[in-house]
Amino acid sequence: MRESVEERHKRLLRIVRERESVRVAELAAELGTSMETARRDVTALADIGRVRRLHGSVAWPTAPLNARDSRLARKAPDPSPSGLLLGMVVPTANYFYQSVIRGAREAATAAGARLLVGITDYHRERDATQIRKMLDAGTNGLLLTPSWSIHGPNEADALQLAELAVATVLVERRIPLGLPGANLDRAASDHAGGASMAVRHLAGLGHRRIALLSRNTHTWPHIRRGYQAAIDTLGLPDDDISSTTDPHGRYGEFDHHAERLTALITSGEIRAALVHDDTDAANLLQWLLAQGVRVPEDFALVCYNDEIAALTDTPMTSVSPANHALGETAVKLLLRRVEDPGVEHSAVEWLPRLQVRKSCGAPESAQVPSH
Repeated sequence: MRESVEERHKRLLRIVRERESVRVAELAAELGTSMETARRDVTALADIGRVRRLHGSVAWPTAPLNARDSRLARKAPDPSPSGLLLGMVVPTANYFYQSVIRGAREAATAAGARLLVGITDYHRERDATQIRKMLDAGTNGLLLTPSWSIHGPNEADALQLAELAVATVLVERRIPLGLPGANLDRAASDHAGGASMAVRHLAGLGHRRIALLSRNTHTWPHIRRGYQAAIDTLGLPDDDISSTTDPHGRYGEFDHHAERLTALITSGEIRAALVHDDTDAANLLQWLLAQGVRVPEDFALVCYNDEIAALTDTPMTSVSPANHALGETAVKLLLRRVEDPGVEHSAVEWLPRLQVRKSCGAPESAQVPSH
């Protein structure tokens, strides 16, 4: 049977992860493909940050740049007039950040800059390592999504970024007022606004009790804030049953709260919920259908994030962050700072869209504008 592109990409990623760095010629031989196919596969995976491509070799994103690659990254000619090299450090290249990386890369290319992407896999100690390697490679500016706790940075974390010698833009993160670096440029999604939009949509459909269920992620505090603001304004009870005790959002604890929600649904106490993220919402949807709970007839569901929401048996209404635009904006802010270090600092937030599908019970439409 002929191997699919996806299967070949999985084999490629496994090889690179095991070795950390491998030459493309060796990779082609091991995969049993032509050099052209290997280069095309590496390019496709590098474009979304799954691997790092540099001068005839390919490396795992979290692998440190060796001396040769650092030297060549600084000296490599750029086909564009700017010759700028930008660095981007993110926790993962999957899911939410895949579109963010793609938007950043397209904006960098359009501006004649190159973009190096480093992945930390949510390990805090790798933030400093990746930043140092980016600086060693000669980057002119950095896009950073640090792996802080969901409660934000401590003073040492903030000071580390405030003292960087290159232009820096935070992506989906902010440093609280009073800490060093609180004025750093930043670009983010307005997750609070997106959650508020979802609650108002469900309330507009007649629901007077709307549950919130989320893991403890970096997005959860903002979703909680938007949810709370909406129910307070609408005079609705607080039915947030998310975990607030586990900073890592353990799966077992989340499942326990999902069972609580299921009990409230089957008892008729709650007939609507906002669930973060869409993967968890899809699993909840399947569980409810197995229990004989009809969606949307018995229960209205809105999920947060729109990666797989449209692919479930009952397509889910979702809050869809503007991930691609977020990546583009972050690069534009960084280029602005590189070109003029003294320019005023700025913070840009993108309001998500509400993609209305079958799961909420409203007539389907492409999107609902913000309230």
